[in-house]
Amino acid sequence: MELKRGRLIDHVHLRARDLAASKAFYKGVFEALGIPWHEEETHLWADEFWIDAGEPESRIHLAFQAPDEETVQQFHAAALRNGGRDNGAPGERRKYHPGYYAAFAFDPDGNNIEAVYHGPAERSADAVTLTFEMPEG
Repeated sequence: MELKRGRLIDHVHLRARDLAASKAFYKGVFEALGIPWHEEETHLWADEFWIDAGEPESRIHLAFQAPDEETVQQFHAAALRNGGRDNGAPGERRKYHPGYYAAFAFDPDGNNIEAVYHGPAERSADAVTLTFEMPEG
């Protein structure tokens, strides 16, 4: 059996009501799991996970990787056609980094869903492949 990882989800962003309490929780969890983390006054992050404070606190912010700007535009149009609410039209968000092209929509439950294209880049790998030997029986 093979699983591919690192191809669908770009990042997860949580907004906490009590950032200090959330930082303590996630730092403890990351330490127990051996996951390196980075902290600044306004946020905590580890790999593709980001948490900061804000009102209202979010249910979840989920970002899908897109292969190009056109796909980001198609994502936004499809989200609005299918019951989503606009939370940011397609466009470059230089505050993240040059070339960060994204669009945002709230799903029917209020979760913030994003599609992002990071601009032209060479990936070191398409995905990480995990291969498992399945026991018989």
